[in-house]
Amino acid sequence: MHKILTLNNISIAGLDRLPRENFEVASEISHPDAILLRSYKMHDMEIPKTVKAIGRAGAGVNNIPVAKMTELGIPVFNAPGANSNAVKELVLAGMLMAARNIGQAWSFARGLEGEDAAINKDVEAGKKNYVGFELPGRTLGVIGLGAIGVRVANAARALGMNVIGYDPTITVKAAWQLSADVEQALSVDDLVAKSDFITFHVPLIDATRHMINAERLRLMKKNSVILNFARSGIIDDEAVVKALDGGQLYAYICDFPSNLLKDHPRVITLPHLGASTREAEENCAIMVADQVRDYLDDGNVLNSVNFPEINLPRNGGYRIAVVNSNVPNMLGQVSTDLAEGGLNIIDMLNKSREQIAVTLIDVD
Repeated sequence: MHKILTLNNISIAGLDRLPRENFEVASEISHPDAILLRSYKMHDMEIPKTVKAIGRAGAGVNNIPVAKMTELGIPVFNAPGANSNAVKELVLAGMLMAARNIGQAWSFARGLEGEDAAINKDVEAGKKNYVGFELPGRTLGVIGLGAIGVRVANAARALGMNVIGYDPTITVKAAWQLSADVEQALSVDDLVAKSDFITFHVPLIDATRHMINAERLRLMKKNSVILNFARSGIIDDEAVVKALDGGQLYAYICDFPSNLLKDHPRVITLPHLGASTREAEENCAIMVADQVRDYLDDGNVLNSVNFPEINLPRNGGYRIAVVNSNVPNMLGQVSTDLAEGGLNIIDMLNKSREQIAVTLIDVD
């Protein structure tokens, strides 16, 4: 019986992937074998010694001390791509809100007072202040061409936009899925200079912090739009506000409200809605529950941010999974110990990733 501790509400669709005859799942549980969470911040949490796996029902893992988990030999699983359609739709909505001044126009309409005849008169007089523009023919720059970025790029092409993409680490799988019409940018600066809209789909790391700053804002086209539904910190918000006030930027749409941003007339801030759809929550929960279950049952690793991907179909006998530091002669020591114990190896697979190695062994 595997014990699973949940630190946030996890979709029932995901928990149903953990059959009750083999898994005990609860928000309060002692000696858990695995932890499932969404946004819970684990950095100050004491990790029970029994924990063998952690699964986040989402893509980002900033709330998990991944390096510490690696030192403890604990894989951290996530759900890349499970929320990609939800974020894609919000990016498209953000572009439309900016282009058509929907936020400002809605506020104007909500503030109208008087009889309907007076309201109609005020509407006709005021609508000229909210004249927008259309998307076809405009250029969207997409920074980060993972599961979300590819969907956004392809959807923008379907809307008649020109699309430029930048991702020096794009995977072969993502490249195959990307529209052939998407132009490759040579650098972030190259993309910034050519785009009317720029959207970000990258994690927050040292290399991406304040990726858009005062210097890059000066490279951007006048009246361009920035969209950030990835992570707070990727954009230098103070520099963006100065660019908005100075007329360099047309609008800033993001998922991260702050006192600096929330009341600015050219900013629309949403309450971190990127993956907030029932479908996305279910997809993330299902994906991460399946991955954690596969690891606990068979030692297989898929979509881990710190462990190598490894999959060995069962070949009969008993399964042993060994996690160790990636140093010389570990595999030889394991094989020798099994031989001295009189255990015959039926099948074996070894994979490594940076400082961690995983070996799956079936013995008779």
